[in-house]
Amino acid sequence: MAIPMCDIPEDLQLRILSFLSPTEISTFACTSKRFASLCREDRKIWHVMCDRRWGKKTQIKKWGNGGIAYKLLYRTLKRLENLIGFWRLCGRANPADSSPPLVFFEWGSSFVLGSRVLAVNDETYQVRKTPFLVLGISPEGRTENFLDLDGNHRSGVPVDLNELERSNLVPVDVNFMGNGHIMVEENPCFFREEQKSPVCKGSSSSGDDDESEDVVSEMYTQLANRTSPGGDRRRKRKKEKERQARIKWEPEHFIKVSDFSPTLTKPLQGLWKGFCEGRNLLELYLVKYDEVGGIICKKVEDLSLSRQTSPVFWTPNHAFLRSPFSAEEELILGGRIHREVDEQVISGMLYMNSGEAGNGSDLLRGEGRVWLYENGTFGFGFLRDQFITHLKRVALEDGCLADVLDA
Repeated sequence: MAIPMCDIPEDLQLRILSFLSPTEISTFACTSKRFASLCREDRKIWHVMCDRRWGKKTQIKKWGNGGIAYKLLYRTLKRLENLIGFWRLCGRANPADSSPPLVFFEWGSSFVLGSRVLAVNDETYQVRKTPFLVLGISPEGRTENFLDLDGNHRSGVPVDLNELERSNLVPVDVNFMGNGHIMVEENPCFFREEQKSPVCKGSSSSGDDDESEDVVSEMYTQLANRTSPGGDRRRKRKKEKERQARIKWEPEHFIKVSDFSPTLTKPLQGLWKGFCEGRNLLELYLVKYDEVGGIICKKVEDLSLSRQTSPVFWTPNHAFLRSPFSAEEELILGGRIHREVDEQVISGMLYMNSGEAGNGSDLLRGEGRVWLYENGTFGFGFLRDQFITHLKRVALEDGCLADVLDA
């Protein structure tokens, strides 16, 4: 027998309503005065909606020191939720040293943390994670985003505005340019918004004197602009030089890595880490399946450059050849220098070419093989040498980056 909504206990009503969207909540509130009153209570309906959606990922009562409305918090968390995951730096001619090629965003206790993902030059396949961008909200409901230029700021530590200007923490705006595209740019107005305070009534007349001086200065500036040839241009150049001197961060664009994990039909897809051939140097790779059925592998750091860079390798198709392999192929594989202590069991093979291969005699130098292992990882090697590069996934565990080197 169906039970009317009005006869259900309020806590169950709230739990049911938490599965609705804000638009559906507004529609439901129009059905009766009682439900309209229920939907207006911020600490009931909106608290339950925030808790159901993000309660296991972050501590919603700590956002804004617990002083903001849950309806505002819902809108904020819904926007920030789009950041969770991996992002790569979009192409620039000369990226700054502080601009990381790969960033991983995850939930914190009362913030979203974006961390640089850096390769560690050892044989453990571990990566290093350093703070890059912290996104939160103030008790007044204002968005507060801080960029860490050197990666030394401890996550979750409140930012002291008095020390901020002397540190390497830069206030920034994070602008969503569409699905999977953000721009991070410095917010030069942050300190004026946070630290300006109006002159109180009954205070000394120094404020009036300063205001009079500003008026006189502005009058002389206007007069100079009207009477002096090029006065306006000189003033603009001076302001631009002053602005450039204050800038700590140039705007950067980041693109979301949507397919960062392999699937059953695309076992090589995603973010990988492996050692460069012949060198003890760990590199991060991004492998994608193209629209014509091929596979392209590029280094993540190359994707941050605006100039055209060659892929590490590419394959004309993604259909694996299965064992048993020919004697020639077994010889090619057996002559490899393996980094792994235990050799992996091969389940499939692809013919591939280097992105640096040219015509004629260079074509053979770019030819190689991709070997798919039974454990889901893979390796590749070129005929021009005897090395094989084993790759492992850049994996997540419970939403957190795995295989991170302890600081």
